[in-house]
Amino acid sequence: MSDYYKRSVELHKNTRGKWQIKAKVPLQNRDDLSLAYTPGVAAVCEEIVQDKNAVYSLTMKGNSVAVVSDGSAVLGLGDIGPEAALPVMEGKAILFKEFAGIDGVPIVINATGPEEIIAFVKALAPGFGGINLEDIKAPKCFEIEDALQDIGIPVFHDDQHGTAIVLLAALLNASKVTGKPLQEMTVVINGAGAAGAAIAKLLCCIGHESDRCTPVKKVYLCDTKGVISKERQDLHPYKKELLTFTNPDNRTGTIFDILENADVFIGVSVGNLLTAENIRKMNKNSIIFAMANPIPEIMPEQAHAAGAAIVGTGRSDFPNQVNNVLAFPGIFLGALEVKAKKITPAMKIAAAYALADCIPDPTPTSILPNPLDRTVAYHVAKAVKEAYLQEIKKN
Repeated sequence: MSDYYKRSVELHKNTRGKWQIKAKVPLQNRDDLSLAYTPGVAAVCEEIVQDKNAVYSLTMKGNSVAVVSDGSAVLGLGDIGPEAALPVMEGKAILFKEFAGIDGVPIVINATGPEEIIAFVKALAPGFGGINLEDIKAPKCFEIEDALQDIGIPVFHDDQHGTAIVLLAALLNASKVTGKPLQEMTVVINGAGAAGAAIAKLLCCIGHESDRCTPVKKVYLCDTKGVISKERQDLHPYKKELLTFTNPDNRTGTIFDILENADVFIGVSVGNLLTAENIRKMNKNSIIFAMANPIPEIMPEQAHAAGAAIVGTGRSDFPNQVNNVLAFPGIFLGALEVKAKKITPAMKIAAAYALADCIPDPTPTSILPNPLDRTVAYHVAKAVKEAYLQEIKKN
């Protein structure tokens, strides 16, 4: 791991970052300049004045996404600020380009309160086809995303929904392999931040009601103080809201207590949390998604040795990598192609099923596509477009 750290620093130093602007048209002579800029560009402006929707076909807007962050919840690094977050946003931008042909633009901002970020994104929206919110800590990320759903372009907090969508796809295929239906699964999630809350909602079909959304039997959500229960007096309002659909029998105790007799563990928390003994106390053929980075909650070989049937992590050097790059490029590509004004719950469900379908015959070591598979985004985009168009017809 330290070798990757050293090599990555050298790479970024040698290239001065990963992202750059590149012109689509030549600027070699006066004619080129007259077409790209003055006087010709005035006619393009007038076209947009006459028809504001023409901005999608005459400018970058129709194929661009702003990747916006305040740097308050970066990877496993926490609140490191906008400058230190910029390398991650650059990475996200080039993933958009590489996997979906979308021009991602990294934007980090010096903002603290939700109101500042909301106002900034609203002001930014005219120049972009979509907004990817990134690495903004909970609970303010919920308030920010909710407030931006009616600005005329899709706004998507990938740490929440991208993670939840890929996780659901993985669980759908894990269900096929183990023969455990989702509606019979007991799921324990450790980590009650943005990702954990979104995963819980999606698995319980909260806000995602559709014919294809199958709620799991029970979901328990744990934070650093144990399971979120009605007995807790220290809960933030957003965690209290999670109790409306999690912990149906109001169990109390630590993550280790709650994990006994569970079918699925989902970790979006800290490394080296679990031991083999914890896995042995789960139900037979347990499913483990240990997604803490760079060190998972339990290493795959330990989990398998203790009886786990399927293990996924967030790392690329183990099978079944739960990587958001499998979701967000295709979701935005589909949304941009139909000029969607928002990314709806039905579009998210469609993305998860399309991603799962990319593996027609899943196995214990192959429940998700390779993150480098260039066909995945286009398969997901097709399903997302169809879901949006079906909703338009219904309404």
